[in-house]
Amino acid sequence: MLPSRRFNSQYGLTDFFNDFFENKALEKVTGTAPAMNVLENEKEYRLEVAAPGMCKDDFKVHLNKDGNLIIEMEKKECGCKGKEEDKKECRYLRKEFSYSKFSQTLLLPDNADKEGIEAQVNNGVLKVIIPKLEKVKAEDEKREIEVK
Repeated sequence: MLPSRRFNSQYGLTDFFNDFFENKALEKVTGTAPAMNVLENEKEYRLEVAAPGMCKDDFKVHLNKDGNLIIEMEKKECGCKGKEEDKKECRYLRKEFSYSKFSQTLLLPDNADKEGIEAQVNNGVLKVIIPKLEKVKAEDEKREIEVK
């Protein structure tokens, strides 16, 4: 289950992700979730997801209607590659590869530029770059409401 609290600038993204991934219930659900690094600098957040053997076609990275970042991986082909005739001639003597699928929903901080998110795969690592907005929108800042 995702944390219900909303991210704010005083609650660091690294703390946010650490709290999320230290949740014991999450470990039971995902068991074999790929390792993920979360990095931050002045201009951006960067996610690195270990995905050995995966290529760019195995990933889907998108924002859902609530503005959460969804990372999905699915490895469909696990056996003989090549032409259909070659596949028919393949016979496994031992098979340890399996179908794999993974999905992770991440709540983005208020200062994330959702329009500027980029993703790429290189050497079995998915990198997702989330630029930071110059200034958090005024509507997200705290303000006092007059009681009438």
